[in-house]
Amino acid sequence: MHEDRPEWDEGRGAALIGAIILVGITREGPDATTQEQFFGTVDKADARGIELLLGGSRAGGRYRLPPDLRALAPAEPGSYRLRSTGETLENPDFTATWTIVARN
Repeated sequence: MHEDRPEWDEGRGAALIGAIILVGITREGPDATTQEQFFGTVDKADARGIELLLGGSRAGGRYRLPPDLRALAPAEPGSYRLRSTGETLENPDFTATWTIVARN
């Protein structure tokens, strides 16, 4: 197991099925930083990752998040406007943020 990744919690993973997660990803590269936001409903959650069925402008797609539950935070009730698409998401269950840093 990778030393900075916690052990997977089967019970917490199973409890995520059906939850809506708002995801924010920042990609930092040597020449630019980009951000994207999307959301989806948890279809599967196991030690391989948290698989989302995407909604909104990306409906019909899938996205697999890493199996690290530390990135999930309970979302405050309300409307969330996605800066990258202008869509509004009402009352997601969780938010998840990730930063991906390109290494040369």
